Amino acid sequence: MQLHDIHVGIHKNKKRKRVGRGPGSGHGKTSSKGHKGHSSRQGFKHAPLFEGGQTRLARRVPKRGFFNGAFKKDLAIVNLSSLEACFEAGAVIDEAALRARGLVKGRHDDGIKILGDGTVTKALTVHATKFSGSAAEKLAAAGGKAVVVA
Repeated sequence: MQLHDIHVGIHKNKKRKRVGRGPGSGHGKTSSKGHKGHSSRQGFKHAPLFEGGQTRLARRVPKRGFFNGAFKKDLAIVNLSSLEACFEAGAVIDEAALRARGLVKGRHDDGIKILGDGTVTKALTVHATKFSGSAAEKLAAAGGKAVVVA
């Protein structure tokens, strides 16, 4: 092999195979799909799990277990530090007030939960679906109220 032979036959920008362009192309007539069968038909796409007619693995292995995610609650989470920063003393805070301030966005079908991250120095009355233990304690200690709504 000579130095000038090294890159012979290697092309950076290889042309794509144009099938079905006559017998002179080498990919004419059946367009490299063989004769008959579903894989020779127009629009055929191989299913990713198809195993040539053999029962596929997803159906051969036993099904076990249970997925509990269907029963998961979708609660919006708000921390006490956010309430302290956004509301003045004596404020009555409900879902509408939280949405107006941008603390709750989007759809949360199961309500709002207040968590105890941060400190509260103002007396706030908070209406929410759930409260963590520390959040309820901190609100009460500051002279506020934690009101559970259904």
